[in-house]
Amino acid sequence: MKRVLFICTQNRLRSPTAESIFAEWPNVETDSAGLGNDAITPLSSEQIAWATMIFVMEKAHRAKLSKKFRTYLNGKRIICLDIPDEYEYMDPVLIQLLKSKVSRFLA
Repeated sequence: MKRVLFICTQNRLRSPTAESIFAEWPNVETDSAGLGNDAITPLSSEQIAWATMIFVMEKAHRAKLSKKFRTYLNGKRIICLDIPDEYEYMDPVLIQLLKSKVSRFLA
């Protein structure tokens, strides 16, 4: 079972969309969180410990994640998707982007 964590800034649009899409995949469990101070679900060290794979939407997220949670990231695979914050929740273009960028890691 792959436990996949999706991270963006506010946990309002990109990461919840990814969580919803890939939750339906076989042998995949999903969660999402945000790195911003006012994120809907702020990222916790417990979520990082739970995850076997972590996806961030932007390079800035990877940097902030590494700075803020460095001690919890040992051995964790962090993949940057390079998806900018310009999509609404469940936007068809965002869904297609996510599927094209994430699916090869979950196969």
